[in-house]
Amino acid sequence: MPRSAPGPGQPVRGSTTGRPLMAALDLLGRRWALRVLWELRDGPLGARELRRRCSSMSSSVLYERLRELTIAGLIAQSEDQYELTEHGQSLGTAISALDAWAQEWAMSTRDH
Repeated sequence: MPRSAPGPGQPVRGSTTGRPLMAALDLLGRRWALRVLWELRDGPLGARELRRRCSSMSSSVLYERLRELTIAGLIAQSEDQYELTEHGQSLGTAISALDAWAQEWAMSTRDH
């Protein structure tokens, strides 16, 4: 299967360096990618449940993100469920830190 998801060592949108951070930003910056990872943080889900939780996401976008995140090694499919891989779970730490920052940011904007 040809690689069609951003990966370290290859040029990505906005960068020809192939630096891992640039590949990660390209992959995670795609519409709905972080949301899919966020929804899988507590355990495996089927595609139907993922789509229900992301109600305005089209099924074609969902399957494109699932394919890209699988190619990137962040999620795996077993039977009819998708789950985070070890790499996907470790990304959860960074996403949780971003969530904590966003909560603080939201509180600070209420004070203004």
